[in-house]
Amino acid sequence: MADPSSYRPKPGQIPDSPGVYRFRDEHRRVIYVGKAKSLRQRLANYFQDLAGLHPRTRTMVTTAASVEWTVVSTEVEALQLEYSWIKEYDPRFNVKYRDDKSYPYLAVTMNEEFPRVQVMRGHKKKGVRYFGPYAHAWAIRDTVDLLLRVFPVRTCSAGVFKNASRTGRPCLLGYIGKCSAPCVGRISPDDHWELADEFCDFMTGRTGTYIRRLEKQMTEAAEEMEYERAARLRDDIGALKKAMEKNAVVLADATDADLIAVAEDELEAAVQIFHVRGGRVRGQRGWVTDKVEEITTGALVEHALQQLYGEETGDAVPKEVLVPALPDPLEPVQEWLTARRGSNVSLRIPQRGDKRALMETVERNAQQSLVLHKTKRASDLTTRSRALEEIAEALDLDSAPLRIECYDISHLQGDDVVASMVVFEDGLARKSEYRRFEIKGRVGDTQVWHGEGQDDVRSMHEVISRRFRRYLADKERTGEWVDGNPDNPGTSENPDATADAPIASSLTEDDGRPKRFAYPPQLVVVDGGQPQVAAAKRALDELGIDDIAVCGLAKRLEEVWLPDDDDPVVLPRTSEGLYLLQRVRDEAHRFAITYQRTKRAKRFRAGPLDDVPGLGDARKQALVKHFGSMKRLRSATIDQICEVPGIGRKTAETILAAFASAAPPAPAVNTATGEIMDEEESGTTSGSAGEPVAAGAPEDRRGQET
Repeated sequence: MADPSSYRPKPGQIPDSPGVYRFRDEHRRVIYVGKAKSLRQRLANYFQDLAGLHPRTRTMVTTAASVEWTVVSTEVEALQLEYSWIKEYDPRFNVKYRDDKSYPYLAVTMNEEFPRVQVMRGHKKKGVRYFGPYAHAWAIRDTVDLLLRVFPVRTCSAGVFKNASRTGRPCLLGYIGKCSAPCVGRISPDDHWELADEFCDFMTGRTGTYIRRLEKQMTEAAEEMEYERAARLRDDIGALKKAMEKNAVVLADATDADLIAVAEDELEAAVQIFHVRGGRVRGQRGWVTDKVEEITTGALVEHALQQLYGEETGDAVPKEVLVPALPDPLEPVQEWLTARRGSNVSLRIPQRGDKRALMETVERNAQQSLVLHKTKRASDLTTRSRALEEIAEALDLDSAPLRIECYDISHLQGDDVVASMVVFEDGLARKSEYRRFEIKGRVGDTQVWHGEGQDDVRSMHEVISRRFRRYLADKERTGEWVDGNPDNPGTSENPDATADAPIASSLTEDDGRPKRFAYPPQLVVVDGGQPQVAAAKRALDELGIDDIAVCGLAKRLEEVWLPDDDDPVVLPRTSEGLYLLQRVRDEAHRFAITYQRTKRAKRFRAGPLDDVPGLGDARKQALVKHFGSMKRLRSATIDQICEVPGIGRKTAETILAAFASAAPPAPAVNTATGEIMDEEESGTTSGSAGEPVAAGAPEDRRGQET
């Protein structure tokens, strides 16, 4: 725990101007981002007597080890920079609204040749029109099912669309009239695009035009005694009106507005948002956040506005935003919203009338959301805290291990040896920091073993060494750790660092980002018993790391092994600590098995063409397509290979050399009859470079992988 006075800036160092500040912990990880109209006055509030600070603010300043700031010209720039840094660094002490990306939208992919109507979640994509959010995906499907009678837009996936185009037969929706079947050419791309555009117009609230047009067509059909057509139009009108009834009118004059309400207590706050378009409630969403510091309702509203509109432009930002309290100061936020929309945005508190009544409804939803969240989370927080405390007590740790890393080795009878690293923070999985390793059989520049065969102990030693070499290298690069001894193994960059493939993103050169190897755990868990634990401990000792605890969890009896102990620690079967360790271990095992299977499948599909440098998938497919089979490609001459577009003479020579050095392929076997098939009959022409696999090949040994 750091003393804030140890990193407090000297008087006069902090400028008295607008800006954004960042608190970093001892590992240079950004833990809090804030903005201020006056940096000097704002930062002075953090360095007062600790007893006078909010409990969570006190935790933040004692966790931090340094503070830095960036001066900007205006408060609007400060608002924009604060939002960018919160998104970039994901600071643990900032107000972060959970469940933002879980709400489904009705999306129309107007950026495709044949737009598709579908349910979408997650980040919004360019060229896609979104409607919602909706509380449930089934609500979207019900709405779409009603509207497809009038607007038969494509709803199928790309695979179904391509298959229908290939066979010339539309799907079931095409037969029953709920799809215009662009896959088989029943409608031109331009006409289908206009149909999708009309669908979007209806969803935005311009419903009267289509209702009146259909009623006119129905009347004309009845006058011309086309009663079947008139009946279909009548049903279409009924479907549209039923879809409209699902969103009752709540505000007159076709108002476009977002209503934001906040329910809060001392520790948490719940935010509810109603999206009103064309006077109807088109979407609803809600968030819950921890109150990291003493924060006003206006500041919570400001954070909600950043979350809502930080990545939106144009009509996605409504003309009117109704809130329970105004941010202080108001002008920068209003200018920022106006810039996002491109025209004036009104940010105000509703006082009377329909808007005030609707705001009360939103507030009731926020209160219920907060009560429900507390009911669900109370037991979760208690259970996770108890589990971490039990682990700390059982392993004799100084404090609860807030960050746990678990490692597992996976292979198939000694082949394709890989390892996984999973991360749990505060008892919850942090999947963005998972890592996977391909075992090379070496540590640094030293070849310690061949890398083949079944040896979990040496693999574990290699993985731990590589992971924490990277940690020490990053500490040295950032200036946190300097050792003048060139023989210290931690002072050299790991030449195999690029082989450690991150799942979410690559390591970055900038400090403070959370997705990196430089943030150490308090506890390392290995999947295994005493030998694996000893290997992990030996790797840490060789690197001079003595402040990270190590334990292992053996599968058979679920015993916890500690380094240098002959007897395991046995936790009760009902222990929450044991349950957490089991979840961490099982997640590491799952992640390792997934990577090992992917790697094995890739190896089985490999062929001589994979050994040709610079020959990508596109040119491999072009070669196989040109010759029709791998057998014909093997027998081709250099001049014949050069006829393939994109293949030069040097590449052709390399291809023939690869075939010459490769072992002859195993014959393909028809497993139904036992007949040995000719290669041209075996179906290998569709692959890029694959060889036929004979019966009994290693891919049938899945049950023996670990």
